[in-house]
Amino acid sequence: MSKLLILVLTWLLALPALAEENAGPDSTAKAPKPVAHTTEHQVTIDGDRIDYTATVGWLIMEEDDEPIARFGYTAYHREGDYAPGERPIVFAFNGGPGSSSLWLHMGILGPERVVVNDAGYADPPPAKRLDNEYSIIDVADLIMVDPVGTGFSKPLGEAEGEKFWGVDQDIESVAAFIKQYISENGLWASPKFVLGESYGGIRGAGLAHHLQSRHGMNLNGLILVSPFIDTAAGRDGGGLDLPHALFLPSFAATAWYHDALDEKPDDLEPFLAEVEEFALNEYLPALTAGYTIELARKREIAERAAGYTGTSTDYWMKADLRVDHQQFLQELKRNDRLIAGRIDSRFIGPAVNPLSESMDYDPFFPSVGPAYTAAFFDYLHNELEFGREEEYKTTAWPLDWEWSHRDPDGRRQVAVNLLPDLSRAMIMNPGLQLHIQQGYYDLATPFAATNYYIRHLDIPVEARQRIRYDLYPAGHMMYLHEESMQAYRDDLAAFILGAIPE
Repeated sequence: MSKLLILVLTWLLALPALAEENAGPDSTAKAPKPVAHTTEHQVTIDGDRIDYTATVGWLIMEEDDEPIARFGYTAYHREGDYAPGERPIVFAFNGGPGSSSLWLHMGILGPERVVVNDAGYADPPPAKRLDNEYSIIDVADLIMVDPVGTGFSKPLGEAEGEKFWGVDQDIESVAAFIKQYISENGLWASPKFVLGESYGGIRGAGLAHHLQSRHGMNLNGLILVSPFIDTAAGRDGGGLDLPHALFLPSFAATAWYHDALDEKPDDLEPFLAEVEEFALNEYLPALTAGYTIELARKREIAERAAGYTGTSTDYWMKADLRVDHQQFLQELKRNDRLIAGRIDSRFIGPAVNPLSESMDYDPFFPSVGPAYTAAFFDYLHNELEFGREEEYKTTAWPLDWEWSHRDPDGRRQVAVNLLPDLSRAMIMNPGLQLHIQQGYYDLATPFAATNYYIRHLDIPVEARQRIRYDLYPAGHMMYLHEESMQAYRDDLAAFILGAIPE
């Protein structure tokens, strides 16, 4: 073979490598592909052995034939000879916005759960997890959803975070994921449920309307856990009077739990009913009087509020009757150099600065957060055998969230409120059942605000018969409370089964 021929052949063989070396990044990038890693497991629930598959991975979502997002999930399907459409399916997510599904996943819904010390600090490592006898995968298949920016989910291509980070953007992208998952797995005939916690109330209420109006998909049930739905009612400290009245009963519940009341009633629920009546019928009108309220009336209201919350009359007077939840949680046990928790006010931690007007931190998170994180990653990497080389974001915080929403009639809201969406969904879908699960010691989404949401659903009397409301002696994540775990599971399972036509 001549030297010239050898040189030509060498040059031809080198062409692919040279082309790859000189090409731009777009020309060499591989098209993103969906990933689904499946393992087989079993768990015992209610004395029955449940065989199931766990699939962790992501779908690729496209727009105009271009990838825009990698959307992560963990799916649990019970094994058995089930006909298409026979098994109900639950899509579940946490809130934030910007939270992954870690909390619901390892706290109550999934087949494994983390071991923590209720209302106290979890034990030091090693993190402990065990089979979850309170999981719902015996009655329904479960999809734990991680919105874009959390878990394994992230924007792709030219898409940026702002395409997904906003009230309406988030609803639209999660709805698109649900539709795509349902279609790719042949589950259109299945009974369908959406379960959202905290900000998941806004997302869930929006999905109930968006799925049926945009995608023709009716839900059998919507489950809202400690929901946040209306920003004008569920967020205090912003200059509005109403939230102060809706947070006060949770202040009273917290004071009752911590024995901070001079005369503690024996029973919690009648006491809270009394406080809620005072808050709406006397305290709120006093607030709406503004700075024209008579001094004697102001002091009378301050004395009542102080008596219900284990604080002083002078404190309420100096605050002009307007104490927000962060101020209260710092004040309640200030003399003991302690603060109470926001997510769950049964939790107590040492104050960093006892002189601070608001909370230094939330004792809930250092108490249980590291245990949840460690147990989840141990489970993901060693049990589900996935993700060691992939980044799973437990949170997307901080993120620039667009707090804007168009209601069902297309009007841009001044304050985000998904009650009109939920009302419209329940009117348009007479088969839609609503289940709300709420804790008394929740200072993030207080129970009196949830009561307000229910009263302000603009629905017919018939539709109100489709609402189930369960309260628990616990906080935002009521499933941390051991006595509430079984009740939570029993209530949820009964709701799912009851929302499926016979």
